[in-house]
Parts: sequence; structure tokens; C-alpha cells
Amino acid sequence: MADTESLRQVVHSRAPLSTWFGIVLLFALFGVIVLAVIGPTPRGSDYEETRAKKRTELLKTSREEAEKALTTYGWIDKNKGVARIPIERAMELTVAELAQQKPAPAGPIATPPEAQPAASPAGAPQPGAAPPVASPSGQAPTAASSPAPTSPSPATQPSPIPPSPAPTKTP
Repeated sequence: MADTESLRQVVHSRAPLSTWFGIVLLFALFGVIVLAVIGPTPRGSDYEETRAKKRTELLKTSREEAEKALTTYGWIDKNKGVARIPIERAMELTVAELAQQKPAPAGPIATPPEAQPAASPAGAPQPGAAPPVASPSGQAPTAASSPAPTSPSPATQPSPIPPSPAPTKTP
């Protein structure tokens, strides 16, 4: 029985201070070894540099292709007979074509029709109208008259200029 009691005391007793100090020292030694191995190596990687170089090369290539497409002749679809021409030449041809055309007169600008008040029941005032005024002779009140427009609206006037023809498509 004495053996079992001594074993229980050993199990339940606190670890000596030297054991804790040894464990802490072991972790510190491991940390120093890790820093010694990792420390002198550079922190950056070549991955970002290679990606930057690839992006630069891709940008340069796409700009060269766009420049080539804008400044050279070439086939878009040879079976259909569609070709591309340099943009400078296309602008020259477009300016020459537009210079030969006679400008068409502009059509009239349509204005929206004026809003007409809806018919209202008898005796109900219309919005925007003056309030009824009683006459001194005792007759029924009447609405104050507002000046009527003297000229018809531009939408009802006949247009002296015919509308311009629709533009024709040119290949």
C-alpha cells in the first residue's frame, strides 16, 4: 500500500521549476533555429515579378495588334469580300463622300400639344381658372373670363418645310 500512496503523491505533485524552465528553453531553442533557417532568405517571391512581366508583354502585344489593325489593309472575310482599310484612308473617303452630298433641310421641331383641361361637372371650378364672381345684379356667379390664345399652337400649323428623307445605307 505504501507503494500506491507514493505513486499517487508523485502523480499529484507539482512539476519542479527546473522542468518548466527546460520546456521554455526548448521552445526558445526551436524558435532560434527556425529564425536562423528562414531569416536570411528574402521575404519576396518572384511570382509577382513574373506576373508583372507577363502583363506588360500582353499589353505590348495587344497594342501592336491594334496598331496593325488600324494602319494596314487586310481581309475581314474573304468569302464575303469584306476587307479592312487603314483608318486614315477611311476618314478621307468618308469626308469626300459627305462633301459630295447636298445637306437636307432640317424638319420642323415638334412641340408637345398643350394640355387641355378635362370636362368637369357643371358648377365645379376648373383647375387654373379664376374663382366665380357674383354679379351686382344678383345673377348666378360666373367664372372670370381669361384671355384666349389668339394664335393656334405650333403643332396645328402646317409646316412649310417638308420632312427630310430617311438616309440611305451605303455599303
